[in-house]
Amino acid sequence: MTVTVLSNPTAGNGRAPRVAAAVITRLRERGTHVVSIEGRTPGDALESTRRAVRAGTDAVIAVGGDGLVNLALQAVAGTTTPIAVAPAGTGNDFARLLGVPLTNPAAAADIVEDGRVRAMDLGRVHDRWFATVLSSGFDSLVTERANSLRWPTGRLRYNIAMVLELSKFRPIPYSLDLDGTSIEVEATLVTVGNGPTYGGGMAICPDARADDGMFDVTVVRASSRSRLVRLSPTIYKGTHVSLPEVDTYRATRISLAAPGMTAYADGERFSPLPVVAEVVPGAVNVLVGTDSALAR
Repeated sequence: MTVTVLSNPTAGNGRAPRVAAAVITRLRERGTHVVSIEGRTPGDALESTRRAVRAGTDAVIAVGGDGLVNLALQAVAGTTTPIAVAPAGTGNDFARLLGVPLTNPAAAADIVEDGRVRAMDLGRVHDRWFATVLSSGFDSLVTERANSLRWPTGRLRYNIAMVLELSKFRPIPYSLDLDGTSIEVEATLVTVGNGPTYGGGMAICPDARADDGMFDVTVVRASSRSRLVRLSPTIYKGTHVSLPEVDTYRATRISLAAPGMTAYADGERFSPLPVVAEVVPGAVNVLVGTDSALAR
């Protein structure tokens, strides 16, 4: 068996090379032929991964955060080549979805060897794929602000960005179309979930499944700043969906528009709004651990 290991040498403050080395060592101990690709530039990494897929690699392991995983998805979506994830980033929500233990990312090698392959849905905007959550609104503004900060790193950077954005936040007028049903709403944020979590385990769409052919949509309607602060802890647990200012929907095709907003997906800047997102059932094969919901 030949496995292609794609890694980002800068992910996780340099953690990715160590994880990649552990994954490669474990694969080779089992007699697997390994091809290693380092994603020093996104364009080169994507083209190298596409070449490996065309050459017939048996699997791709993405070693890094959700951004690198999203890049790898662009190479394997629509093919029969399965993808696995060795988490080495900040959020690691795709790894959670696949049931990879975050405390033992090298277990991705064992998951590949076990060969538990499942077909998984993906979201698509234009010709670009996403796996977990597409978001816009307050959360995307926080991400934009966090990406502009040079210090600090990790989750603290997002906490500071949240405080800075909260001080000037105003409700956003959204226009939605959910499978032909139009909705106009003043909202804090709108998220489209193929999977349940984003931002490092926040269960923004807690009931979303990545194999049911549907998106789960969470709309947090306009609320006060103090209410928004109180809402934040409930998102980690997924209990926010029972609050009166939160609406949930399900759809297969979603049009999303709001002035001045940008959509993020899998933690990556995707596109200014308006966007149209559609779910594509079974768009990618994934290698999953026993704890993954996709394994059941």
